[in-house]
Parts: sequence; structure tokens; C-alpha cells
Amino acid sequence: AHMCPTPFPQELEEVRRWEGARDVRLLDGNLRRWEGLLLPNNPPYNAGAFRFELTFSPYHPLEPPCATLRTPIYHPSVDLEGRVCQPLTTHRHWEHTTRAIQVLQDLLLQLDSPDPQRVLRPDLARELQEHPEEFRRQAEEHTREHAEQRPNP
Repeated sequence: AHMCPTPFPQELEEVRRWEGARDVRLLDGNLRRWEGLLLPNNPPYNAGAFRFELTFSPYHPLEPPCATLRTPIYHPSVDLEGRVCQPLTTHRHWEHTTRAIQVLQDLLLQLDSPDPQRVLRPDLARELQEHPEEFRRQAEEHTREHAEQRPNP
């Protein structure tokens, strides 16, 4: 089978220069698996950093990569396994010209502004809509307990 080219080193460089992430590296030296820390800008998540993993298909860029969060997060769009509801990387919406940095920027934006339309945890989505103060309190506490420390700028 013909293998498509791996995600290009310049894409990795682009992500490493982006201020939304830190510590981005290949997992086990594997070009198809990246990990790093995402740094949300907005409360309740900006008190911590969240480890992500980005996995590329052998058919990249014809097939979308998959982003997961390794750090537990109290968020309606992320399930307990760290799977993320991210329309951008579904087969229906994926464009082969979309770059890795755009996938991570989309993910960060989603952490910063939870979207009631992107739901993997209906209980949290409901809490966010009906009791926003309570949601925020829980999410802040959860971030304090589970998130990684933010690296110094």
C-alpha cells in the first residue's frame, strides 16, 4: 500500500512556535503521534495546562487526525476518556489542506468557549446552561485538582 507523507516537520515547527501550546514533541519519536500542553486563555481552565495528543492517520492528510486530551477536564465537549467533540476533524468536514495547528487552535477555542452544540457530556452541558455559576465553580476546582502546572512564559 502506498503511504502518504507523514505530517511535515514544518507543521510541527509551526505548532511549536504557537503561544497556545508548550512542550510539543513526538510521542516515542513517532511522527504520527504528537503530544504537548494546551494553555487555555479563559477561566475556569486558564489556571492549568492540559496535555493533548494528536494522532495522524497513515493516510494523512486525506484522513483527519484525532485530538484527545490526556488531562481530565470538566467540560461538556470532552468525555471521560478525553475524546473531544470536534466537527473540524470529522470525515464530513475535514479538508486535506487543514493544518495541524488549525486543529489545535480549534480545540483551544473550544476549551475557552464551551459550545452547547458540541456535547459529549449532556449533564455538564445542562449544568452550564442552567447553573453557569455552579458549572464554573466545579470546573475551577476540577482544574485545580487535575490540570498540569502551566509552564513559565
